[in-house]
Amino acid sequence: MLPDGTPIEQLLSQRQTVKSQIAAVGDMRPGSLVERHRKCGKPNCHCAKHGAQGHGPDWILTREVNGKTVTRAVPGGSAVQQTRAQIEEYKRFRELIRELIQVNERICDLRLRQPDAAAPSGDKKNRTRRRVPR
Repeated sequence: MLPDGTPIEQLLSQRQTVKSQIAAVGDMRPGSLVERHRKCGKPNCHCAKHGAQGHGPDWILTREVNGKTVTRAVPGGSAVQQTRAQIEEYKRFRELIRELIQVNERICDLRLRQPDAAAPSGDKKNRTRRRVPR
């Protein structure tokens, strides 16, 4: 048992539950989805008027790849909802991984405190004699 009274069986069960939840994770992707409005630059366009919102919305998915920011346009409509759901699923996945690591650390700590049943008994170690050439 851990100092807080948690038995190892409970931790092993908790770990298995988290693994099952990870296995059930659906489509996911990292990043942020941003709604963007832009001005086209034509002086007679409605977007050029003071206070106008601009053209759009355009949806942009932004994420980091190898230290660089990568953006990708996402079509409007149902693709925006799908992308939002995928991002949320990624956040859930990260949380589950964090939880799995915490449970595993507790299991490892508990096992370190238990006497090692596999240790050889007696004072002698498993030694083999080496032949020394004469």
